[in-house]
Amino acid sequence: MSTIIQLVQGSPDWLSYRLTMRNASETAAVLGVSPWCTPYQLWLLKTGRASTAVTAAMQHGTALEPAARAAYEAQTGNIMQPLVLQDGAYSASLDGMDLEGQLIVEIKCPYRGQDSALWREVKAGWVPDHYAAQIQHQLMVSGAKLAHLWVFDGAQGLLRPVERIEEAMQRIRDGWELFQGYLDSDTPPPLTDGDTVLREDVGWTQAAQAFVEAKRAADGADAALVQAREALVALAGHPREQGAGVTVTRYWKAGNVDYKKVPALQGLDLNCYRGKSREEVRVTSAT
Repeated sequence: MSTIIQLVQGSPDWLSYRLTMRNASETAAVLGVSPWCTPYQLWLLKTGRASTAVTAAMQHGTALEPAARAAYEAQTGNIMQPLVLQDGAYSASLDGMDLEGQLIVEIKCPYRGQDSALWREVKAGWVPDHYAAQIQHQLMVSGAKLAHLWVFDGAQGLLRPVERIEEAMQRIRDGWELFQGYLDSDTPPPLTDGDTVLREDVGWTQAAQAFVEAKRAADGADAALVQAREALVALAGHPREQGAGVTVTRYWKAGNVDYKKVPALQGLDLNCYRGKSREEVRVTSAT
């Protein structure tokens, strides 16, 4: 059963609240179907390591939303109330819900209007996967029977009904449970193709070529070092031998402790003793 959260959408309190919740607008990223945000990027946002940049398209949509809602109400006769709903760990900031709680509306105001891909797709009768995931999340939290996707260009609107799909809602819950594990353990999700930026600029190309050449020289030096070390060890038959500025010493080192085999630690969750995740950088080459 959902409850109404008395917060103004877009307010600082609303933004703080969203950091603690499983939000409808984030579900596409959790499921890996968002064209704008990957699971890793969402993890950065939810853990406070990054912040959301407000784009011109976002500002455009926010500015047009009241007019879009009024146009929707005029066309359908439905009176819709914007509100924030919560059901357990799940939250949905609705652009509108009717008085009976059986119908919700999700408003989209694409920056390019009728020239946008969204307008063409909805006009053809198709709801993009990332918006479908958001709307199913909203239906799940609100308990409404039906949603209307309303795409508005500033003067005209397109309406696309979206019915509840229980299987989609289960996928949403499963996806969030998996993602919550990354949040709880402070461990980032695996990177996806969406996290890769292809660089072809001059500065990057020159630095990359310098790295490849340096790595090739270092690899050759490492191989020569290993070969020379093996030759010295093969020649040394005493605990310590020295000559020509090099010393070979044989010694005993205690083995590592296999903590998984310590009876007192069996079943004990050690994550609470783990330090905060930190970012490290790995540079690799294809050669």
